[in-house]
Amino acid sequence: MNAPAAGRAPAHWAHIGESTCAGGLWLLYQVHRWLGRWPYRLCVVPVVAWYWLSRPAARAASRGYLARVAAHTGRPAPGPGASWRHLLSFADTLLDKLLAMSGRYRFEHLRFEGHEPVLQMIAERRGGMLVTGHVGCLELCQAGAGRREGFDLTILVHTRHAEQFNRLLRRLDPGSRVELIQVTEITPATAALLAERVARGGFVAMAGDRVPVRPTPGSTAMAPFLGQPAPFPVGPYVLAMLLQCPLYFMACTRSADRARPGHVVRFVRLAERVSLPRGQRAQALAGHVAAYARALEAVVAEAPFEWFNFFDFWAQPVATPATAATPTACP
Repeated sequence: MNAPAAGRAPAHWAHIGESTCAGGLWLLYQVHRWLGRWPYRLCVVPVVAWYWLSRPAARAASRGYLARVAAHTGRPAPGPGASWRHLLSFADTLLDKLLAMSGRYRFEHLRFEGHEPVLQMIAERRGGMLVTGHVGCLELCQAGAGRREGFDLTILVHTRHAEQFNRLLRRLDPGSRVELIQVTEITPATAALLAERVARGGFVAMAGDRVPVRPTPGSTAMAPFLGQPAPFPVGPYVLAMLLQCPLYFMACTRSADRARPGHVVRFVRLAERVSLPRGQRAQALAGHVAAYARALEAVVAEAPFEWFNFFDFWAQPVATPATAATPTACP
């Protein structure tokens, strides 16, 4: 993505205003409920057009990101309409989120890859940690968790952007067994609560593709991502070390197989245990960040229009590196 203008610090993702209107989403959801997906798409076009026209920074970020994917995968450079398609994909995913949480998604269209070790952990009542990202439809994973006996999921979110949308999801699924914990930083009390849940066989999910809301020295690490170093938070790996549990990458994207429509939930084991040896903490954290970046890179290379960080990801502000870090929740 394009670098920030000279003399201007790049905007932190948490300082970009929320554009989601819960009331409008509810209305569009009702359009789909009574008329179907294509009427929904027709209604959402002017909404996406307004956002596309009024947010040049988002357009530029999308074009830059898609150009990086194309260069990394050897595909042709994206055309002038690529950012428009990217935003339409986001609108389609918003509907998938609402369908998932309302129970109206056809779950026979949800497939899994690499999930066998996770199923074994569930059967043995062993907990774990899932590091996710702003890619695809995480709510399908939430809804799928609610349908599997013994899969208790706690999701850590920063809701400065997402509070309206989370209220709408709770309205659609008030009885969900999935719990959202709204935090900005992981305090000792929060860590103790999460450790208790993991000890009971529960899972904790946390995003790994946005720097902390308040970056501190050592709270980020650089890793190659689509051909250029990018900053990633180290908080998920510090928390996994504290919880002493297996760490998995998880993402849910649309199936690329036209003969088998639906979504695919992917699990990739990143570590059986996260260890941060004294004197090698920074190097160990950088290794875990790089493993996550590789897993995320593989997903976005296959489904480039389903990564929804509409800001200059490579130019996020970070603090001066150090060896200490505090786990920080990202949405």
